[in-house]
Amino acid sequence: MNDALMVFGVLAAAAAGLWAWRRYHPASFWYGIGFPVRAVLVYLTWHHVASGCKLTRNRRRFRLTLDAIPVVGPASRSAATVVEHKRRVRRVDVERSPRLGLLRPTRLGWRMRLRLHDGQVPADYEKAAEGIAHAWRVHSVRVVDVRPGFVTLWATMRDPLVDVATRPETGELLTVRPGKLENGRDWLIDLRTVPHWLNAGATQSGKSNLANALIKGLAPQPVALVGFDLKGGVEFTPYAPRLSALATTRKESVDLLADLVGEVEHRMALCRAHGARNVWTLPEHLRPFPVVVLVDEVAELFLMADKSEKEEVSRTATALLRIAQLGRAFAVHLIVCGQRIGSDLGPGVTALRAQLSGRVCHRVNDPETANMTLGDLDPAALDAARAIPAETPGVCIVAGQDGAWHRARSVYVPENEAEHAAREWAHLTPDWDALIGTVPAVDPAA
Repeated sequence: MNDALMVFGVLAAAAAGLWAWRRYHPASFWYGIGFPVRAVLVYLTWHHVASGCKLTRNRRRFRLTLDAIPVVGPASRSAATVVEHKRRVRRVDVERSPRLGLLRPTRLGWRMRLRLHDGQVPADYEKAAEGIAHAWRVHSVRVVDVRPGFVTLWATMRDPLVDVATRPETGELLTVRPGKLENGRDWLIDLRTVPHWLNAGATQSGKSNLANALIKGLAPQPVALVGFDLKGGVEFTPYAPRLSALATTRKESVDLLADLVGEVEHRMALCRAHGARNVWTLPEHLRPFPVVVLVDEVAELFLMADKSEKEEVSRTATALLRIAQLGRAFAVHLIVCGQRIGSDLGPGVTALRAQLSGRVCHRVNDPETANMTLGDLDPAALDAARAIPAETPGVCIVAGQDGAWHRARSVYVPENEAEHAAREWAHLTPDWDALIGTVPAVDPAA
């Protein structure tokens, strides 16, 4: 009895210690206990999981077989018959699973590389990803890397987008951290790497919240912010202290876009005069302020009430397209937002979309908007965007600088926080009249 009580006490103490370890230091518990246990289970069950997901292949292999087995029992001991054992080597069909590489732990799960069978393609594993996730009892499994003959699977134990807590400010020029990716990493928007972005989403989908995060992240930086808000200025007027220019009507938009095109041409001439390919190779004392253009509702720039507005719409589309084509080298960046982005808005929208390499698609009301945003990148990303539920504002599909698409969620930034950031950093706002066609005396990289 004493021994049993002692064993029970040791087991209870161990269980309590493991619970406390997992509760108060989950990261070390995962790497020390959780991941090794999971890795053993994955290796032991991989053949059955691959077979159930139809990822195995039958191979012809030589196997040693027995054609005769001796009879076991009382009758055999009394029988006078001698049973001869015949051994033969035969070629038989053997079910082989894909070769599983080394499992490597991550903060939220693990990743592993698989060797493809002959005739298999990465799409086979993308189709089987949901079945693998259910078999392993994890939140999701994604194909994150494809190389000739190999794929890399990323398993995530839980959804990191349930609760996103981060700060948009990064301290790096033209870089903002608006939220988190589904693999637990920071979602970074680096405008020097991906200069132009398209942000689509329906009402209450998180599109405006992402704009708030961008403004809060860019406000402390030495950049000029320019806004286009054709909804009467109700979206961007609270951020006016940090905006160098704001257009709220079609006429103001045409004039402001003409100023931006003129500034791009001026920077082009400046680079040509100094033998520079872009503004970042200019001497620091000559380097102009980066300009980030925020367009709240792009459809309002292209809609026409009658034929009298056709010329203004045409000039607007041409100016936006020129900025998108030339702006990267001259530090003029576009962030275009819209609820409805479709081909019915005219060929200008389609041409502009082709220049916006960064894509963010929140929940949308019509499939064409999702198709315009993500359809030319990856059909799987389009399916994921259409599956975003309405009760998860801020969740989106991001296709950006790493060449892949991810589920992501922007951190919640209330309007009052973005307004406070605009007022707090208002002293960094360059004067628009002084900025156009001039070179600032302040070094942006300082």
